[in-house]
Amino acid sequence: MKTLVVGLGNPGKKYANSKHNVGFMALDKYAEVKKLKFKNSLKFNSEILEHEKTVLVKPKTYMNNSGYALLKVIQYYNIPLENVLVIYDDVALPFAKLRLRFKGGSGGHNGIKSIFTHLGSENFNRLRIGIDKSEKKEMKDYVLSDFSKAELKELDDELITVASAIDDFVNGIDFAEIMNRYNSTKVESDE
Repeated sequence: MKTLVVGLGNPGKKYANSKHNVGFMALDKYAEVKKLKFKNSLKFNSEILEHEKTVLVKPKTYMNNSGYALLKVIQYYNIPLENVLVIYDDVALPFAKLRLRFKGGSGGHNGIKSIFTHLGSENFNRLRIGIDKSEKKEMKDYVLSDFSKAELKELDDELITVASAIDDFVNGIDFAEIMNRYNSTKVESDE
């Protein structure tokens, strides 16, 4: 049975280092660590990487329609939702902090709302990466703004941890154990 790991973001150089693209960055870091390469897939409207029993996907449908590409991949490979991990940014978490959960609401995240709409379910594994929030910028402008050089350096270190969490997931470690392993060291309390 295959596992699916999806990183959410927006395609194109304009968004490459934006806060909203941390899901793409996480998968890029995983591919770098594993010395693997993504390929463009018109069939799935995504960049896709197949490795052993895992499919990694970066939808190219833009954030607000991420669920469309995700549904195509899930249906094609017949992947059950318990074998899906979605990685995305979260303004409710401090910068570079991780929070793993199974199911829950969208937290106002349009990519997650799109996934709910297309899958008809909120029951899938999530790994959220904190990007903090700004009191000075509108939300849309903030999430589409680039990380600073200092933030990118700190984030790069945290993405190594994310790569380890992805490894645990694709190697079939129980998600409750993965949550215990990565949540306890990053955030003291659940919301």
